[in-house]
Amino acid sequence: MGTSDSRVTIHMAASLDGFIARRDGRVDWLETSDEYADGDIMDPEFAKAFLETIDCYVMGSRTYETALGFEAKGFGWAYGDKPTFVLTTRDLPRTRDTVEFHSGDLAQLVNERLRPRFRSIWFAGGGSVSGECLCLGLADEVRYSILPILIGDGIAFFEKLDRDIPLHLTEVKAYKSGMVALCYKVPAHRGEPRNIP
Repeated sequence: MGTSDSRVTIHMAASLDGFIARRDGRVDWLETSDEYADGDIMDPEFAKAFLETIDCYVMGSRTYETALGFEAKGFGWAYGDKPTFVLTTRDLPRTRDTVEFHSGDLAQLVNERLRPRFRSIWFAGGGSVSGECLCLGLADEVRYSILPILIGDGIAFFEKLDRDIPLHLTEVKAYKSGMVALCYKVPAHRGEPRNIP
């Protein structure tokens, strides 16, 4: 598979004020009690089929530790049997064969190792990793699930952006839970979407 056949997606759930976690990493606010009568219901079978289209995940060490915490509480491993690349310089527990740790150059990882092997590459957090992915010009699209809550402070969805990055809105979907899902294409330098059919 060539690199032009692949798609790099950044996806995160965040509060309306743009935070993906509290400063201490807690995400206790993810379950909200809002209800939007005209919203869609998220069909579990559709969600399962959609997740099957993702070929691999990339995440930072704090996101990985949060996922391990959810697994320890009995919620399971959210990434199934898909290859998961964790960006870290720390010594972390490797709980499954599908997890690989990476401490080198992010652009090299994506362009030389992931794009040739995988069609759908999903960045699952955190804020520093998402910001670096955008700054390096690696992302093709951003999927942003906004939850109906303001938490006031925390870890931003995108940290350390070094410039404005224009986006093109391609999809908006509102759910009965009050969550709004947005999808943006990240235009290439000449205004053409990058790698997206």
